[in-house]
Amino acid sequence: MFGQNFQRKYALTDQGVRNTKKGTFWTFLVNLIVMGGMGILYLLMYKLMDTLTEGRPLPSAPPLLGLVVLFVLLSFLTHLQQYKATYGLVYNEVKATRLSLAERLRKLPLGYFGKRDLADLTETLMGDVNRMEHVWSHVLGYLYGSYLSTALIAVCLLVYDWQLAIACLWGVPVAFGLLFGTRRLSARSSERTKKAAVRVSDGIQEALENVREIRATNQEVRYLAGLNQKIDDHEKVTIQGELGTGIFVNAASVIMRLGVATTILVGADRILSGQIDFMLLFLFLLVITRVYAPFDQSLALIAELFVSQVSADRMTEIYNTPVAEGTAHFQPQGHDIVFRQVGFAYDKKKVLDGVSFTAKEGEVTALVGPSGSGKSTCARLAARLWDATEGTIQVGGVDISTVDPEALLRDYSMVFQDVVLFDDTVMENIRLGRRGATDEEVRTAAEAANCGEFIRRLPQGYDTPIGENGAKLSGGERQRISIARALLKDAPIVLLDEATASLDVENETKVQGALSRLLAGKTVLVIAHRMRTVAGADRIVVLDNGRVAEQGTPAELMARGGLYRRMVELQSQSAQWQLNQA
Repeated sequence: MFGQNFQRKYALTDQGVRNTKKGTFWTFLVNLIVMGGMGILYLLMYKLMDTLTEGRPLPSAPPLLGLVVLFVLLSFLTHLQQYKATYGLVYNEVKATRLSLAERLRKLPLGYFGKRDLADLTETLMGDVNRMEHVWSHVLGYLYGSYLSTALIAVCLLVYDWQLAIACLWGVPVAFGLLFGTRRLSARSSERTKKAAVRVSDGIQEALENVREIRATNQEVRYLAGLNQKIDDHEKVTIQGELGTGIFVNAASVIMRLGVATTILVGADRILSGQIDFMLLFLFLLVITRVYAPFDQSLALIAELFVSQVSADRMTEIYNTPVAEGTAHFQPQGHDIVFRQVGFAYDKKKVLDGVSFTAKEGEVTALVGPSGSGKSTCARLAARLWDATEGTIQVGGVDISTVDPEALLRDYSMVFQDVVLFDDTVMENIRLGRRGATDEEVRTAAEAANCGEFIRRLPQGYDTPIGENGAKLSGGERQRISIARALLKDAPIVLLDEATASLDVENETKVQGALSRLLAGKTVLVIAHRMRTVAGADRIVVLDNGRVAEQGTPAELMARGGLYRRMVELQSQSAQWQLNQA
């Protein structure tokens, strides 16, 4: 019942499966005690009525009272244990699931995140896990426990009087068959609801990220109208889904309870024929009303399982996505980066084709070319943020596809144009470069990156919170924080993505001074857009349409008169452009 398919179907951890087994057992036990206790009480009522009708003396009260007290005590204790097993343990499962999903996402290749946007992943981590939390705590244990207990009670009823039992229970398989027959409709409805929810989350996130642009272009009314429409659409499909599910659940419940009518008809016929007496029929009707209670709940729970399957599938899709794996031992012979006939395709579109070059240790190798030529892709492949689909990439003679990304990235520092900072202090943002670095080491790295000047002006110095993504700092200050991180890490390979492209002259000079200290003696791979930035590079690789168009020293490429020279000349012409006033 609780095999691997069950675990995958409901996106459970190993501990979650164990919790479900405990919940099932205690629900089964509670139902048996409650139903058994009710059965005993009904039998006592029957005996009492029989005693009264025959004029015999009533039995003494203490045994009856003791039986009732024992029943109440057992019921109380088992209910407490059931609550702990079905609800209390599940909250730890939710915590473990979110951590497990986050850990899985951490190990996935970067290409995965290009296929799913942030709002979609956030909906999975928050919305889908919340939905499954209710399934784990309120549905699985109760449902499977009810299956077992009511099946056992049904067998007992069949043994006691099979005719009345069939008259009572015939509607149960019909009701469940109706629900299972409509599960595809429920799944499609849930999928539409989930897509609408993601569109709403995406719209809200987009509005928050682009609020300045929306206001600057006077598009508030138009944009909010579109967002309101997404919210209305989500509300509409949610109501439709709930209505459809409610109709089927209530129809199934009505069909099941028709068994009461058939039980009365069959019982009346058997009373008239002298096979049973009225009290037996009366007590049987009391028992089956209790039997119907778990079935009623089960119908709603099964419908919820069908609806929640979309959320479980979205979570399972993350677990099933292959992670970037490899050996944890990375011991290269030097740090030359060698591309050999490297190809890469993204969503069946070829981005790189047969790219070959070498970035030597102790040298600066620049990647240049038109937009979309594959420069950033090469840098990401070099750090195994993505995996090449063709060819090999080696660092110090080691194929990086065989190395665990975390072990590989210990030898890499990255400084990109788009700096990512955290809502924390300056000290902790720099310390991100090397966990465990002392405060003095952080300060040394900051001074080397020309950060000391502006940090001393901050209200609390190194202990000043800098806001979300460094909102309290300027672009140049954020860039220097990023370089300080890289200096603190002191990795033998440095990847640069035009770290000075968006800076003013003063900040560019300061950042370049910091970079000169960072790059000394390292294997440096630079993605360049400004040709003057790479004029001092040791080697230049020119990419065009995913292929290496030419490579060599800056002087060799200028003399060759190819694409590199053309790009240099075009940028020289654009530098002379002036704004003419009419």
